[in-house]
Amino acid sequence: MDELVMTILSQHTNDINMLRAYKSLRAKYATWEEVMEAPQEELGQTIRASGMYRTKAKRIQLALRTIRERVGRLDLSLLEDMTDDEAKKWLTSLYGVGPKTAAIVLLFSLGRGVLPVDTHVWRISKRLGLIGDRVSREKAHELLQALIPTDCIPSLNKNLVRHGREVCKAQAPRCGECFLRQYCEYVKSPR
Repeated sequence: MDELVMTILSQHTNDINMLRAYKSLRAKYATWEEVMEAPQEELGQTIRASGMYRTKAKRIQLALRTIRERVGRLDLSLLEDMTDDEAKKWLTSLYGVGPKTAAIVLLFSLGRGVLPVDTHVWRISKRLGLIGDRVSREKAHELLQALIPTDCIPSLNKNLVRHGREVCKAQAPRCGECFLRQYCEYVKSPR
């Protein structure tokens, strides 16, 4: 449950703000049941540091309520017995949970070889020509998952995110420092 809530908090913010909001949430509420039953405005104020706090409070509470309704308790261990596709479908049926959030839960909580396509992975994959320029993030999950061996996914995800933050930035990428520049379609293209 922790990974799911942390990932919802991480939407459209950085890790520092997400962690600040998560620590605030865990300090105020002892259980996920308390989070689920809290007044939505109170929960929102508690996670305010993450930004979009009203939307995130609603997403968290609706996801928790749906899990309890379907499972009978706040527990995601049923995902362990599902295939990756079944687990992704189950998770993305929760309000506010998209392919990236589902993939993060599966990769980091269950150790599954499922690639989360965040903004860095998406941008770098397009620049390297692994996916087309017009490929949506949703389609990128499918295409990259088929392309990348599952045993490479944990380290690849970590390294692409870091590379995207430090070198292959959205604005002013540092192409001269990039060890992938000889393979990069973006470097080769006229701009």
